[in-house]
Amino acid sequence: MDDIIRPRRPKLQLQTDAVESGDSLSAAEKPSLKEKMEKSEPKFKTPEVVADEDITAAASDTEEPEVLPEEPVKNKKKRKLNFNLHMPHGKKQWIITILVIVLLLGGSSSAYWFLIRKPAKPAAAAVKVTKKAIPKPTTETSKLSGLKVPIGTNLGPVTAVQIENSPDARPQSGLKDASVIFEAIAEGGITRFNAVFQDTAPDYVGPIRSLRPYYIDWFWPFDASIAHVGGAPQALQDVKDLGIKDLDQFYNGGSYDRITSRYAPHNVYTSIARLNDLEKAKGFTSANYTGFLRKKEAKAAVPNAKTIDLAISSYFYNVHYDYDVANNAYLRSEGGAAHLDFKSNAQLEPKVVVAIVMGRGIDGDGEHTDYTTVGSGHMYVFQDGAVTEGTWSKASRQAQWVFTGTDNKPIAFNPGQTWFSMVDNTGAVTYAP
Repeated sequence: MDDIIRPRRPKLQLQTDAVESGDSLSAAEKPSLKEKMEKSEPKFKTPEVVADEDITAAASDTEEPEVLPEEPVKNKKKRKLNFNLHMPHGKKQWIITILVIVLLLGGSSSAYWFLIRKPAKPAAAAVKVTKKAIPKPTTETSKLSGLKVPIGTNLGPVTAVQIENSPDARPQSGLKDASVIFEAIAEGGITRFNAVFQDTAPDYVGPIRSLRPYYIDWFWPFDASIAHVGGAPQALQDVKDLGIKDLDQFYNGGSYDRITSRYAPHNVYTSIARLNDLEKAKGFTSANYTGFLRKKEAKAAVPNAKTIDLAISSYFYNVHYDYDVANNAYLRSEGGAAHLDFKSNAQLEPKVVVAIVMGRGIDGDGEHTDYTTVGSGHMYVFQDGAVTEGTWSKASRQAQWVFTGTDNKPIAFNPGQTWFSMVDNTGAVTYAP
């Protein structure tokens, strides 16, 4: 049996030799034998693998396998582990050991991922993030009135309408909705209005009457079309010569109506929508102009102009205003009565009243009135319950008005309807707190 004992395993060799020689080891001798075996084998040297069945066969059939006594418990903590005592003893055990190690490593990894390592949060489902859209503005500031109007309003046409003011024409329609109104004498001391529209489109405007040359100088700076029924010879000639956008009722009767509830010539009416259609047909679809300087409303802490009186002509055409604190506007009266709108029966209430001191005379034909529209002069601006005096100037017939205060700073108007009245001299304007 010696041929199965590998000489490089001295520990096993000693044990085998003892068995074959028939020597019996006492219990006291066994520890010394163990010490000899441990000393005879180099530490950390991997032993050759010997099959368990071969070792068993080499031992005596009648003798029990030798069992080394356990080391006292008190010495276990001090004992260093001997690598040689724990190595597997066969190919089968090596395979089992490797499998165990693999399983242990795999289990450790799994435990790390599932128990120790904090699981990664599952990827959130793709959510479509939509930035909150900044709402696009729906309004813009009107160049004509200074009020907020729908986007695109400033791109539309501006329409001026010549409206009568004789007692037979009252109450008028459409003046309430105009953004700018010019008031001056036509003939015989009778005043007439030129109402300018872009922000609004009243469905009933009139009565419409004839044109005078000086009104051209007031609406032309707005690049406006003019709705009228004929006019003074000079006015009609100026419309042609200056290339004014003309909507004369004489040549565009289908855009006007003669109502039966009033007699001629106080019965011509139309709507802004119909005039806009006429403008579109003629290609008058836009207006290029500079509006007035506007400001925010700011009521005067101590109003000094709660009442205004303008002596424009005679009693039936002179104007009176009362300051409406609640609406920060001026209630208009003329001829000793409230000036009303025909359909709504509402009293006219402009936000701004401007009295222009302007020279007035008779036209070259000896019949029609004439005003000195180009140049400069004194002016009064009534708004917020107060008055501001200054100077108006106009460089040419087509040039826009310029308004300057006594401090040489531009005068700005409140948003809303602005009403201009032409007077002959400063004495025609009075006001009281």
